[in-house]
Amino acid sequence: MAAAQHSPLNFMLGAKADGETILKGLQCLFQEQGTAESVYTWKDHGYLATYTNKNGSFANLRIYPHGLVLLDLQSYNSVIQSKEELSQDSAGRVKHLPPIVRGGAIDRHWPTADGCLVEYDIDDVVYDEDSPYQNIKILLSKPFGNILILSGNVNLAESDLAYTRAIMGSRKEDYTSKEVLILGGGDGGILCEIVKLKPKMVTMVEIDQMVIDGCKKYMRRTCGDVLDNLKGDCYQVLIEGCIPVLKTYTKEGREFDYVINDLTTVPTSTSPEEDSTWEFRRLILDLSMKVLKQDGKYFTQGSCVNLTEALSLYKEQLGHLYFLFWFHLTF
Repeated sequence: MAAAQHSPLNFMLGAKADGETILKGLQCLFQEQGTAESVYTWKDHGYLATYTNKNGSFANLRIYPHGLVLLDLQSYNSVIQSKEELSQDSAGRVKHLPPIVRGGAIDRHWPTADGCLVEYDIDDVVYDEDSPYQNIKILLSKPFGNILILSGNVNLAESDLAYTRAIMGSRKEDYTSKEVLILGGGDGGILCEIVKLKPKMVTMVEIDQMVIDGCKKYMRRTCGDVLDNLKGDCYQVLIEGCIPVLKTYTKEGREFDYVINDLTTVPTSTSPEEDSTWEFRRLILDLSMKVLKQDGKYFTQGSCVNLTEALSLYKEQLGHLYFLFWFHLTF
């Protein structure tokens, strides 16, 4: 399947250059390639020019009065070739960004949780299903192994053992004969690693059976065989939302040595008491503290070391308890 390629270029004009000169220079360039031209001018807002080619490719040229020039080239199965560049006299700074390929059979560009766009080396889509909660994709990548993506958010790759070990305490914790509660974790990575450490019992609470189904088939390097059955000698997997389970455990007085929060970045819950992401996280944290032993440890992800709201929330809720921020990095 063919795809469209979008190549953005940025120029910052030098002191000797002006927008009209740049416009005339690029007009010659595009005319050589047989493009049709439309130009719009504003007295105080610069120039906008569009160039279209018979093969369907086109370019947008935007020149701002303060010297910024944006050139966007879009083509389908071909690339507009530039034979000339702005001279050093004209451009004080030139930046050619990598092309973005859009609309192909396989999407290679995915946003991170903090709004950055990352291109991955992806060869195929091996799993693509819509559950009652989210879209679930598992992508084949030679460098990273299979990659789990939930509703457009990159969650975990088979090469991300470092993430799993970090959220478990970076190999500094003794899970032997301990009671462990995992919130989320449908990829099975945390469960697989903790089971190896001979805990007394691990309870994993995952709301989406279809995540488990996809991962046990296509993420075997992550989960091993622990997702083949929902119960084992020292673990159980509950297919439920974590909030009702946490509330039940609170009423029963059940406590855990470790609570590991591996829920997705964007919550799947939409109930009234969880009407915002922060309220959802606050509720999860509050309930987790109620089922954590006095000397227990709570491990979770974090979004940013400078996110004051997140840090103050954890400090006010956790008090003297131990906790770990694993700052979510793109693999």
